[in-house]
Amino acid sequence: MGKASLHVFFLLFLILSSFCQSNDQLSQANSLSPGDMLISEGRVFALGFFSPSNSNKSLYLGIWYHNIPERTVVWVANRDSPISNHSSVKLTITNSSEMVLFDSEGRAVWMTANTTTAGGADRAIAVLLDSGNFVLRLLNGTVVWQSTDHLTDTILPNTRVLLSYKAEVVGRLVAWKGPDDPSSGDFSFSIDPSSNLQIFIWNGSLPYKRLDVVNEVSVSGGTYQSNNTSVMSQYLYYRGDELYYTYTVSDGSPYTRILLDNRGNLSLLS
Repeated sequence: MGKASLHVFFLLFLILSSFCQSNDQLSQANSLSPGDMLISEGRVFALGFFSPSNSNKSLYLGIWYHNIPERTVVWVANRDSPISNHSSVKLTITNSSEMVLFDSEGRAVWMTANTTTAGGADRAIAVLLDSGNFVLRLLNGTVVWQSTDHLTDTILPNTRVLLSYKAEVVGRLVAWKGPDDPSSGDFSFSIDPSSNLQIFIWNGSLPYKRLDVVNEVSVSGGTYQSNNTSVMSQYLYYRGDELYYTYTVSDGSPYTRILLDNRGNLSLLS
């Protein structure tokens, strides 16, 4: 192979390599369109557009496991505002540091809320983390929005879920309407608004299952060993007027998630 051919080969290799590199960030200089994906640094999660298996018409923006062959969605942005026309759809970060999903007509079908900062807007980037959290933050590191504050039907490990603030319900899981329909279904998971100490699965506004009664202490929880290598620990704790839930899994555990399914079952899956 001659020297000129060798140079061409390496130039082509560099170009192809650049196309294969994953990108975990969205900035104000670019946008995300159908067919594009953000992939977390450790290639654990992907964010992009998908259509449920029973229909190619409805388009959603979501997060799923990157390495599981069967797409397993853990978060959906526009679950109740599907996009029917796929052309010219894009997710962008505006000059006011808001993230907006536009449909083919240029209408905002989903956007982050309360992300503007006092004293004017600052440049922002959105980053998909290996935890499955999609974070919008200013260049100074200030987080102005994150997907874990707006759950759909799934809780991932190390996610801190704010269940209540000043005895008012804040955090809630809402199941998919059907196996292939991400829209909000009938079943939800939250505390009992009449008592901060009980957690229910609800069917509409009616109690369906009571899951736990929390002791009147600052921290409550338990540890469970599912096999010889995986340990799960879960906690309920107060921080001032805020009641939180979180769980962890031991290092080396398989992908783990808590799912509220469309039949009203709350399951720990791995």
